[in-house]
Amino acid sequence: MKIVAMVGSNRKESYNMKLTRYMQNRYADKVEIEILPIDQLPFYNQDDELDPPEIVKEIREKIKESDGILFATPEYNASIPALLKNAIDWFSRVETVLVDKPAMIVGASMGALGTVKAQLQLRQILNAVNVSTSTLPGNEVYVGSVHTKMDDYGNLTDQATIEFIDSVVDNFIQWVEKTVVYESAY
Repeated sequence: MKIVAMVGSNRKESYNMKLTRYMQNRYADKVEIEILPIDQLPFYNQDDELDPPEIVKEIREKIKESDGILFATPEYNASIPALLKNAIDWFSRVETVLVDKPAMIVGASMGALGTVKAQLQLRQILNAVNVSTSTLPGNEVYVGSVHTKMDDYGNLTDQATIEFIDSVVDNFIQWVEKTVVYESAY
């Protein structure tokens, strides 16, 4: 199974990038997670959407070929970052490659609530007409106080968090597999 990941932070020591890389390594025997370079996308411009830059075409093709999408979002001012919104805008226009893709959302922050508000907003965006990704209800990952649950190398150290993410990833994989089987039957 191939999953593409969009990480909404371009900060050098981003906890969300570390969490995504942790997941990429931990679940490598179950799923291939490719982190998309959305930080290289230019700002979305409708004037360019019919003849987009090469990076847009390359990422669009990777999304098309994937079985699902992992969104990792920090929370900036109770919202998702512009970096993530920009990527969603590029891939929800002209060729709407996000439509019907199974999606999983994770988020990590130093705050106690993780990225609850950002993820609520992201779920609203993912329900927009030309986005229309599917998320598995009840399969949310909010890693609060992440700085106390991760070592200097980006490895989660909190056993309860590790076990929880293990179960959420297993749920997601099973759901994607069922979705693919269902779609291929019709």
